[in-house]
Amino acid sequence: MKICAITKKSSIMGGGYSNRTRATKFNPTGRIRKHLNLQKKRIFVPEINKFLNIEVSVQGLRTMKKNGAYATLLKAGLIKA
Repeated sequence: MKICAITKKSSIMGGGYSNRTRATKFNPTGRIRKHLNLQKKRIFVPEINKFLNIEVSVQGLRTMKKNGAYATLLKAGLIKA
């Protein structure tokens, strides 16, 4: 299963009914799986002087940009202190 390394989020089931379907109870829409926007990234962490290959969602990348790569990866448990 595809899971973000930082946020630990995965895909969800979506879909539903249009208003016309609700009115007539005819021909319901199907369920659809909504996937995360996962990216494979090679990130350099200067504190440990290493590159890391991780599969992370764009939301996780924004978190890393805001809080810093080292702090975010440490909190996610991907690197040891």
